[in-house]
Amino acid sequence: QVQLVESGGGLAQPGGSLRLSCVASGGTLSNYIMGWFRQAPGKEREFVAGINRSGGSTRYADFVKGRFTISRDNAKNTVYLQMNSLKPEDTAGYYCAAEPSGLTIRSYGYDYWGQGTQVTVSS
Repeated sequence: QVQLVESGGGLAQPGGSLRLSCVASGGTLSNYIMGWFRQAPGKEREFVAGINRSGGSTRYADFVKGRFTISRDNAKNTVYLQMNSLKPEDTAGYYCAAEPSGLTIRSYGYDYWGQGTQVTVSS
């Protein structure tokens, strides 16, 4: 099965930027719909963004649309989340996920998950 490893989290100021990366191994990235999710303490995990197998279609949660951009480089087996105009409420653990059989970009039903990377937004 595919293994996913996130990186790029850290501390950012409000209004700042971070770029998260998710590297896949044990599978061909182009076979998977990919998504980013986040979970803050005491809250449920929520969908952030998704991208189809070719990278030609994306989907975003309303609370990040216009600020975050998901992209992928299948040749590098890597998915990215560019996070701009960060807000304190963006503070959470961020997880990438892979879905091998879906026909559309969904906010649920992903089969494989990374271990997460922490994003903290504070002044």
